Amino acid sequence: MRGFTSLPRPLLVALAVLFAAATILYSAIWMYYVRWESNAQIGIEAPYSMLTRSMRVTGVPEGGAAERAGLRPEDRIVAINGRRLDTMNPYFDAVSRGQPGDVVELTVERPGAAAPIVLQTVLRRRPAQAKELTPTQTVALEIINSFPVLFLVVGLGVLFLRLQDRNAWLLALLFGSLIAGAPLLQVEGAIHPTLRGFALAYKVTFQGLCPAIFYYFFAVFPVASPIDRRLPWLKSVLVVAAAAVAVPLGLWGLLAGSSQPLRVFADQVGGKLINPLLLGYIFGAFGLGLVSLVWNSVRAPTAEARRKTRVIVWGTVVGLTPFLVLAAAAHYAKKNHHDFPFWVWAPTVLAVFLVPLSFAYAVVKHRVLEIPVLLKRSGRYLLVQRGFTILIFLLSIAATLLLALSFSRLFQAQAEVAVPVGVAFGILLVWGGTHVRQRVTQRIDRAFFRSAYDARLILEDLAEKTRKAANRQELATLLGHHLRQALHPAAQTVYLESSPGLLRAEYGRVPPGLESLATTLPVLAELAERGHPWEVPPAEAGDADALSVLSPLRPDCLVPILGRDARLIGLLVLGPRLSEEPYSGEDKRLLASVASQAGIAVESIRLAEQMAERMETERLAAREMEIAKEVQGNLFPHHSPPLETLEYAGSCIQTRAVGGDYYDFLALGEGQVGLVLADVVGKGISAALLMASLQAHLRGQSAVVPDDPPRLLQAVHRLLFISTAPHHFVTLFFGHYDDASRRLRYVNCGHNPPLLLRREGAVQWLHSTATVLGLLPDWESPMEEVRLAAGDTLVIYSDGVTEAMSDEGEMFGEERLVEAVRQHKHLPVPELLDALVNTVEVFSGHEQEDDLTFVVARAR
Repeated sequence: MRGFTSLPRPLLVALAVLFAAATILYSAIWMYYVRWESNAQIGIEAPYSMLTRSMRVTGVPEGGAAERAGLRPEDRIVAINGRRLDTMNPYFDAVSRGQPGDVVELTVERPGAAAPIVLQTVLRRRPAQAKELTPTQTVALEIINSFPVLFLVVGLGVLFLRLQDRNAWLLALLFGSLIAGAPLLQVEGAIHPTLRGFALAYKVTFQGLCPAIFYYFFAVFPVASPIDRRLPWLKSVLVVAAAAVAVPLGLWGLLAGSSQPLRVFADQVGGKLINPLLLGYIFGAFGLGLVSLVWNSVRAPTAEARRKTRVIVWGTVVGLTPFLVLAAAAHYAKKNHHDFPFWVWAPTVLAVFLVPLSFAYAVVKHRVLEIPVLLKRSGRYLLVQRGFTILIFLLSIAATLLLALSFSRLFQAQAEVAVPVGVAFGILLVWGGTHVRQRVTQRIDRAFFRSAYDARLILEDLAEKTRKAANRQELATLLGHHLRQALHPAAQTVYLESSPGLLRAEYGRVPPGLESLATTLPVLAELAERGHPWEVPPAEAGDADALSVLSPLRPDCLVPILGRDARLIGLLVLGPRLSEEPYSGEDKRLLASVASQAGIAVESIRLAEQMAERMETERLAAREMEIAKEVQGNLFPHHSPPLETLEYAGSCIQTRAVGGDYYDFLALGEGQVGLVLADVVGKGISAALLMASLQAHLRGQSAVVPDDPPRLLQAVHRLLFISTAPHHFVTLFFGHYDDASRRLRYVNCGHNPPLLLRREGAVQWLHSTATVLGLLPDWESPMEEVRLAAGDTLVIYSDGVTEAMSDEGEMFGEERLVEAVRQHKHLPVPELLDALVNTVEVFSGHEQEDDLTFVVARAR
């Protein structure tokens, strides 16, 4: 089963959809046809024999339509409407699904007759039920006939949320097999012929697998039971053996479209050997499953496992035991469980509802199968809100009926007046209940969402404030405050790099001896290698040697803060949540984004500290510029995300030690890259600082909204507008390239139009789509799109290229750029990049006046 859940996710999705479709279809067939009322009958007693392929007439009512048609006792009906009775399907289709007044043709073999006789009879109406059901029985029967709904909601809901979880698949299969336990054979004749074979195949297959799946699930959930630890092979043997019998029989039912061949097979093969084996399999597997479940709730190796099974134990044991006892009694008495009094069998079937209800409660309340917290909160909210609405509706109906009946008794002579008065009062009650519902809904909303936080808003607020953090202490306090508001951990500690290889606690209460941590600790080395938030398993929280050093901090989730070189430069240690809920997938994505923002901030602080220290110690402008150049050089990309259909490279030749040109290659996901080239107004150290700020904003926002360039740039624009002087702005070209589709979506913010040279020689300019960034309060831009075919060359450049001046005072211009690209387009991208830089430098002849920046890309 573990190998099954390791299949590719698309295949798992396809299998889950197929299973869900089959289970929903079977449930719909059952719930529809169990309410079907067959009104027609021939009016004879004629049991069917599979051995003779006929129905032997044993009784014909005097004066009835069958007698008038010529039917006699001892006749054998061998065909109906020309269809031989190889199975009961011809009878089902003509009679069970027929209507009173239909003419049915019967082919009869009569003792003493030389040839079969063809008779025609008219179907008559089936007599009404002798005993009417009470209202309570009617309601109970409607609930029982709809029992698959709850199993479907819980089983399929958990499956599609946890597709790669073995236990989720086992739970869905178990609930699907319990649905197959519905007495379908009682309504077999009413089912449409096109659906009959499928319904029989589903029932036979999954009902046969049900005991084996039941034991398999509880043998491994939530941990291996003592039985499974001693006999690990037993669960697989049961499933394989059950499948070896149930699957062929299910296929037989599918092809035959009737249960009669299966019944004959059971009668002929059953006997004294098979029946005991079958009973031993059913009651033995269910018994082992219940023992495993109860044993895990008492003797499980961890308190976590015992807590998860507590509710499920009671729900499953109380839900299934009465039904299993009734099934055993029915087998012993050799009758159907419906033959028992209604008050005996109905409660045992209703008790089965406790099984999915207990799982639903355990999933929502006790984080069984680790369903995401957001879904649990939404599910509880929907249950409470809709439940209150349904409650008002039911109370209104009950009050309406009660008043109508009361007025009818008081005014028996004027019942036609009493009923409308009661109905009017009920409508008034519904109107009043609607106003009450509005007020209660407001209270429910406040109760459920008072402390809820939108992760996106938290990230945007954090991005707004991390740029203002002037030191590690301020940054740590900011992180601790936001995480406390968002996740409410019982304890938290923020470690930040104080020196290479050493983390120091900057926020939170720290036990003695844990004020500093070396990044060489095994647990920290493993965490850095993981690179993402790690929820510490309960069994490992204080026992494992690797985590023992952190056990005084009560870690429940460890979040690494990594630098650009994947080096650990910080650590968030979060204790258990006050709500006792786990850290969900959504929480971990939030924490990963926060860590990404914090990593950028730590590096910015570290770079700023390094720059300040060097400036303070050397106090020389030249040295200051060298330090700035070194820092700025580190901001340019040192590696390019690999793509299959695009080769690209970039270069920046600065006129001074530092400059305002900037290019970058942003990793936006698998097969996605952002090509960025920007030009900051001004030159020197001020432009370089603004460029560093732009780089930090771009990288920070790309971690939050990697797939929405206009929104990303809008956030960057807002940050630049707030944090820079009024006369500072940035021109920028942002291209989002998708490796799979070869599509380049771009936004040009007042930048020089990049040159796109098609393989066949055509030239296309990617002109401006928006104003510059950071200058005006409002900014927005539509996206444009081009597709790059193999051999197409894209050249993105700064204004220092086309505005380079020759000794004669002539500008390089766009035409020379096109000519240079055409002349060298046969070269590999790195060599083409060098050739373009060399062409501009040779043209200018003297010292360049502005930065020369290129990003060259070629589709392949």
